[in-house]
Amino acid sequence: MKTETHPDTESAPSTDSLRTLLVGLDGVCRDVLDARGDGVVPTLREILDEGTAAPLESQIPPWTPSAWPSLYTGVNPGKHGVYSFLRFDGYDWDVVNATDVGEFALWELVDRAGMTSVVVNVPVTHPPREFDGALVPGYTAPEDPECHPPGLLDDLRAELGEYRLYDDATSDATGEAAVEGYRQLTEMRGAAFRYLVDRFEPAFGFLQFQQTDTVFHEHPEEDAIVDGVFRAVDREVGRTLAACDPDVVVLASDHGIGPYGGHEFRVNSFLRDHGAVETVAGEGGMPSWDSIARNRLRGDEETGGGSALFARLTRAAARAGVTSQRIATVVRRLGIEDLVVSIAPVDAIRAGTERVDFAASTAYLRDRVELGVRLNVAGREPDGVVSEAEYEANRDELIAALSAVETPDDTPVFSDVLRREELYHGPYVEDAPDIVVVPAAFDQYISASVRAEQFGPPSEPWNHKLDGIVAVAGDVDTEADLTGAHIFDVAPTVLATLGVPVSDRMDGDPLPVVTDHDTATYEAYESRAVEESRPDVEQRLAEMGYLER
Repeated sequence: MKTETHPDTESAPSTDSLRTLLVGLDGVCRDVLDARGDGVVPTLREILDEGTAAPLESQIPPWTPSAWPSLYTGVNPGKHGVYSFLRFDGYDWDVVNATDVGEFALWELVDRAGMTSVVVNVPVTHPPREFDGALVPGYTAPEDPECHPPGLLDDLRAELGEYRLYDDATSDATGEAAVEGYRQLTEMRGAAFRYLVDRFEPAFGFLQFQQTDTVFHEHPEEDAIVDGVFRAVDREVGRTLAACDPDVVVLASDHGIGPYGGHEFRVNSFLRDHGAVETVAGEGGMPSWDSIARNRLRGDEETGGGSALFARLTRAAARAGVTSQRIATVVRRLGIEDLVVSIAPVDAIRAGTERVDFAASTAYLRDRVELGVRLNVAGREPDGVVSEAEYEANRDELIAALSAVETPDDTPVFSDVLRREELYHGPYVEDAPDIVVVPAAFDQYISASVRAEQFGPPSEPWNHKLDGIVAVAGDVDTEADLTGAHIFDVAPTVLATLGVPVSDRMDGDPLPVVTDHDTATYEAYESRAVEESRPDVEQRLAEMGYLER
C-alpha cells in the first residue's frame, strides 16, 4: 500500500516481500479515533480514507484474551477454548496462554501454504508453536517470553538495545512521564517488527499495539496522555508502511472501548441474596473483592511481622462478621482510602474478604470477564451440588431471575441472558459458563465481587464496548461495503488476500474486499499440554482490574 510519508517515518522500503499487513489495535473503535484532534493519527486516517472501513462486531465476551484468539483463528470460543484471562480446573484457576488455544492460528495456515510470517505482540501467543517465520508474544506472556525461533528475544535486545513487554510505571505516572512510558513500548513493537520483516522477508505480517487499550484503563479521562499513545502508535504504523510497503493493509481491533454511564452490578451479591451463592470469610473460595484504590494495595516485606498480625486480626474480625467489604465502605465514607492503601498489606485484606464458597454454592460468577454464571454441577465440579436432573430447571430459574434484574434507574441490567449453547458451538462449549449475560449496551459494569449492596458505581469509568473497527486498503476492492463485519471474518479475509485456502472450520467469511477464495479442510488441531502461568502475569492482570483480588 502506498502511503504519504509523514514526519519521522522511514522512507525507502527495506523489503518488497510483504503482501499483507494486519495491524491490530486493542480496544479501538471509530469514536475513539474520531475524538483524536488534528495531526494525532494522520496515518490511521489515511488508511480509513483510502480504503474501506466499518464497525467490527466483536464476540461475547469482548475482552482481549478471548477476542484475539477468535480474530486470529476465525472461530468462536467454543472451538478455540478461551473465554477469559483464566482457565479453570474445578474451582482452581490459572491465567491462560497459547496452550489453551485449540485451533490453528492464521500464520500456521499461511505456513502450510509455503509462506513466511512475522507476528509481533499478539496476545495469547505464548508459548509459540513452530512455523516458518518469527513470533514475539504479547499480552498474558511473561516479561521474558519464549519467542520463535528460540533465541530471538536475545537477538532483538542485541539489535534494539531493549525490548520489554510491560511497563509497570505507566499506571502511576502522570503527564509526560506516562506518555514516555507508553511511547517506549510502542516504538519497541514497531522497531522489532521492521527488523524481523527485514530479516525473515515474510509474505504476511501481524503487528499488534496493546497500549491503545491500556491507556483507557489507566488514564481514561486524560486526553493528553491518550493522544500521546495514539500519536506514537500512528507514527509506528507510518514507519512500518514506509519501510515494508505491503500490498494490502488490514486494520482491526478486538473490541471497542468507551465511558460507562450505568452501574456496577455485583452478580455474586445478587446470587447470594437469591440463595444460590454461599460465602466464606478468610481462607477458602476465590478472592472476590476488587481491592480499594484500584488494586494498588501491595504487601510490604519490611513489615512482615506487622502484616502477619494484621492478617490474623482481620481474619478474626471476618469470623465475627466484620469483613473487608464493610471496612472498605467505612473508609470510603470517611475519605481515608489513601491512608488505608498506604498501611494495609494485601494479604491482610484478602484474609478478611468475603468470598464465594464455590463448593457450597449452587451457582456463581467465576470471573467477570467471562460474562457468565457457572452452575455447580455434580459429576462435573469437584463438589457439585446440582444434579443432572435438576440442571435445566436450575438454569431456567436463574435465567428468568437475571433477565428481570433492573438497575436503580429502573432499566434492565442485561440485554440478553442466554444458554451457552445459544452462543457457542464446538468441542470446548463445556468450558463456557452455563448462562451467558450480555450487559445492556455494554454500559453496565459486571463484577464478581461480593459486597453488601448489589449495585454501586462502576469500578472503571471506561471499559469495553462490543463494536471495534476494521479497515482494508491497498490492492483490494476498496469500494466494497463492509457493513456487518464480524471479528470471525478477519482471519479468513487475511488468508484470502494471500490466496491461502480458508479453513472450513472457520465461523467467519472473507470480507467482500476479496471476491475469490478457496476453502480447504485442514488436519485436526493437536492440542498441547497446558503450561502454567507465572505469578508476575497474574499480578499484571490484577493491576489492570481484570482479576478481582
